[in-house]
Amino acid sequence: MAYTGNTVPANFQSLPAVVRFNGTGSLNTFSLGRIIENVQSIIVSVDGVVQDSSKYTVPDGTTLTFGTNEIPPVGTGNVFVYFLGLAAGNVTPAPENKGNFKNGGMFRTNAQALDTNITILATENAQVTGTLTVNSGVTLTVNSGGRLVIS
Repeated sequence: MAYTGNTVPANFQSLPAVVRFNGTGSLNTFSLGRIIENVQSIIVSVDGVVQDSSKYTVPDGTTLTFGTNEIPPVGTGNVFVYFLGLAAGNVTPAPENKGNFKNGGMFRTNAQALDTNITILATENAQVTGTLTVNSGVTLTVNSGGRLVIS
């Protein structure tokens, strides 16, 4: 399935890439090092001859697999794979960076009490919306140069 949705920002894209493998005469699987959609996403060449996509599969999206009668011969860098198009990746933020949202993202919520020690570094800005209670035995430190805004 092709990518649908907004254009992927340039910092989450990589240019088409090439990988080379050494044929052994017996090995018929090669790890691509990335996920592809299907065999149409790559061009494969063995000893300089572009292979028809019927000669190989990529059953799990990451492993190039040649048929038993199509095993590449012995050679150094003689199996050449060219990835077509831009590859978009997924970025999943850590749970503590996702935020809490309600009503489909209309409202962002946050806790009202601080229950762990925290330090805002001199190079950081922080913001809390609403009431903030620092629980007993908990320390909130804002280093010189750092900034904490409670709105």
